[in-house]
Amino acid sequence: MATGSSLRKPRRLMNQINVVPYIDVMLVLLVIFMVTAPLINPGQVELPQVGQGLSTVEDPIEISVTAEANLLIRDRAEGETEERGISRAELARIVKAKQVKRPSQPVVIAGDKAVRYEEVLKVMDMLQQARVKRVGLLAQPRSN
Repeated sequence: MATGSSLRKPRRLMNQINVVPYIDVMLVLLVIFMVTAPLINPGQVELPQVGQGLSTVEDPIEISVTAEANLLIRDRAEGETEERGISRAELARIVKAKQVKRPSQPVVIAGDKAVRYEEVLKVMDMLQQARVKRVGLLAQPRSN
């Protein structure tokens, strides 16, 4: 006597993957990223914290390295309140021109805590090669 299972056809293995659901998911993710990308504020620099803040006698030239490794400059001695973007090629020229007017004015580098340490070192190296004096790093005092 034959059982019911022996009358069935053998199953054929499926060797294809249905990619339509994956394409749908990728399109939804693409739309989400396209909508949220303009909402990100790229100009904000989050400084690392140190134990104690240092005071400076003269207002410094601030060079900010953003998380995307872009350079921003602000000269507080000239009353600049807004940072402006500069290229790496013009960094040394601008700082040297400002220090001709004020030779004792310090230069501080504010590196975002998310930026690679190598990017901050590149900026310091460019300033050192241009023989800029009094270069330091800017950090936020730790709040207790």
